[in-house]
Amino acid sequence: MKLWTVAPLDKNEAKAIQTRYQLPGIIAMLLQIRRITSPEEIEDFLYNDSQIASPLEIRDMDKACARVKAAIENGESICVYGDYDADGVTSTALLYSYLEAVGACVIYYIPSREYEGYGMNMHAVDILHEKGVNLIITVDNGIAAIREIAYAKSLGIDTVVTDHHMPLGELPDAAAVVDLHRPDCPSRFKELSGVGVAFKLIMALEGEYCDADSLLDNYADLLSIGTIGDIVDLRGENRVFVKRGLQSLMNNDRAGILALIRNAGLAGKEITAGSVSFTLVPRINAVGRLGLSGKSVELLLTEDESEADDIAATMGSDNAERQQIEREIIRGIDERVQRDPSLVMDKVLVIDGEGWHQGVVGIVASRIKEIYGKPAIIVSRDGEFAKASGRSIEGFALCDAVAACADLLTHYGGHPMAVGLSLRSENIGSFRKRINQYADSIGQMPFDRLNIECKLNPASVSVELVRELSYLQPYGAGNPTPVFGFYNMTLANIIPLSNNKHLRLVFSRGGTAFSAMLFSTSAEEFPYEKGAVLDVAAGLDLNEYNGSISVSVIIKDLKRSSDDPQAILSGQRDFETFCRGGALSRAQLSALCPSREDFALLYRFLRENGGYFQKTETLVGRLGYRIGCGKLRIMLEAMNELGLIEIREGLKTNQITLRPVKGKVNLEKYRPLSGLYGACRYP
Repeated sequence: MKLWTVAPLDKNEAKAIQTRYQLPGIIAMLLQIRRITSPEEIEDFLYNDSQIASPLEIRDMDKACARVKAAIENGESICVYGDYDADGVTSTALLYSYLEAVGACVIYYIPSREYEGYGMNMHAVDILHEKGVNLIITVDNGIAAIREIAYAKSLGIDTVVTDHHMPLGELPDAAAVVDLHRPDCPSRFKELSGVGVAFKLIMALEGEYCDADSLLDNYADLLSIGTIGDIVDLRGENRVFVKRGLQSLMNNDRAGILALIRNAGLAGKEITAGSVSFTLVPRINAVGRLGLSGKSVELLLTEDESEADDIAATMGSDNAERQQIEREIIRGIDERVQRDPSLVMDKVLVIDGEGWHQGVVGIVASRIKEIYGKPAIIVSRDGEFAKASGRSIEGFALCDAVAACADLLTHYGGHPMAVGLSLRSENIGSFRKRINQYADSIGQMPFDRLNIECKLNPASVSVELVRELSYLQPYGAGNPTPVFGFYNMTLANIIPLSNNKHLRLVFSRGGTAFSAMLFSTSAEEFPYEKGAVLDVAAGLDLNEYNGSISVSVIIKDLKRSSDDPQAILSGQRDFETFCRGGALSRAQLSALCPSREDFALLYRFLRENGGYFQKTETLVGRLGYRIGCGKLRIMLEAMNELGLIEIREGLKTNQITLRPVKGKVNLEKYRPLSGLYGACRYP
């Protein structure tokens, strides 16, 4: 369960925006809700598709430009040193192809994710030295390569850093350090991806008469893939890159990109930021995750259609393999959670496993974070050493939490929402303890939130309204697909689809009915009954079938209209704190204390319904809110411990089944319950 928040709306300001720009009402409302309200912001957001700020406002860009130009003019050997994800791959392809086009002596290098890890490394520097490289230009990495750049310098190799990650303090001793997050960098827009910074370097190399519009014609396809893939905010210049890039992808002449589009099943279809994010980017990333990082760059650079088709086919099969590996890891975690629920009771989840593929642990961390609404770090052990990737929730800076444990780590980096780190396997337990101590020290942990743009009357939904939403495209980070709230909807029907993999739900209110899709949920996993009154959080899209266009409602989340998510989430958190032995107030302890009448109510419900097979949090509503979530959890633990029931709760499924019992059971034999009664002085 997430905490639903509805964005505030200033109707008067929205009306003024609508009038001034002659916009549809829904668009004016969403611009106001998203705080895009000044004339400059509105015009840039809606109408700018070519204006890019001068690259020379970025600190050290002049030095970078001078050093690269000197290398080109003097025939020095240049290496573009990239990274194995979509941002790093497109950055490499973009800068390499430009330098080759202007006559530079240039090669590229992509480190192996499995054997070399992220960023520059000493072994790679040695290889480049043997190849006679005089200048390394990093793209999408380099800001943390203090030792490696110093080592390269000792071998007579200069380095120009272009990066967009946060500096960790000291800057590398490089010929130029181009990073928007340098404390002394005056650039106005700070949210570029690595490929965006590389594009700015190309603009600087073009000089005083740079034609940004022409450069966008040549490189916007690469820019859009890397920008979308790195999940940076689609505002300002990033929005320009993606707008132009999506147009370019629809009319592309790059053999590799055309092959990738065909293999992904997108040929002849409209390509959106969503299809790039969920279809093209995973294929590029999969190759790097499974160890063949350079293949992605080869694909983007080749002019041979046959070679492009072969590489694209490899990327497609690698992506399928990556998905299978991911499923296996998640299945393993699910089994462990069912055996040991304490694994997911911490404020920050740290889950480790031997031999998990390091290339997919970040994706798994994202899944676990989404399920439990907590920051999650997934650790892959490989003998003495381990590597990990983490994902966070809004309001908890995971990079700061990891930095607080720096003495236990051999390497770390990232940003508030995502981190990567390495450590000795023997330190995993200490790391888990320390990062949760950090979480304790910052006060109340935020709840995971679902941000709803505004409430909609179902009668207002139409094909025309959904078409109007296209003003806001392209969607992505910082400009998400709008999520609307439909409140007090009666669930009229539940229809399983695709062999019960998905559900079509029919809702009605005030004489208006509509159907909505709930993906990746079976009828058995669905916790609500026909006739239930629910709140529905959903996105809207258009569906065309046999020449007819209709509105498609895609469910993001559901809850009973009578639910109080804040109370349910707080109760769950208090239960977890109690189980960990943490401090709770007298009022919190009292709220956890069940009476015999509470036990009788719960046992009677389970007996009458043959147990319960949905998420425990939804049982609160089924019991008429007479038992709070924290108290309910305590009761279930007690009944499970005393043999009254059996609980197996996993990542998505939950099974509470009754056991045969003879005679009465003394509830106070469950020691934590006895202690709780004592702490509350319960009669």
